[in-house]
Amino acid sequence: MLSRSKTLAIIKPGAVKNRHIGDILTKIEHSGYTIAGIKTLQLTIEEAAEFYDVHKERPFFQELIEFMSSGPVIAMILLKENAVADFRVLIGATDP
Repeated sequence: MLSRSKTLAIIKPGAVKNRHIGDILTKIEHSGYTIAGIKTLQLTIEEAAEFYDVHKERPFFQELIEFMSSGPVIAMILLKENAVADFRVLIGATDP
């Protein structure tokens, strides 16, 4: 029996605003993930700053937390064998 791992995925405010949620969820499911939990939420500046604290010394930090608190996000727990590494391949390189 294969062991499944989990990862957090967040659909960012721009994708929510531009109505890409369905397409993104379809791509995730077609890639073999099980969505174990899903929630829509609106991060405050403080919550975004705490979540992205690891980036606080980076030049893009303020812009990042402002963007991530600018509108609703969709947070998900995804399950799949090798979930983290496979998800990084699925989404490609990130551009802060």
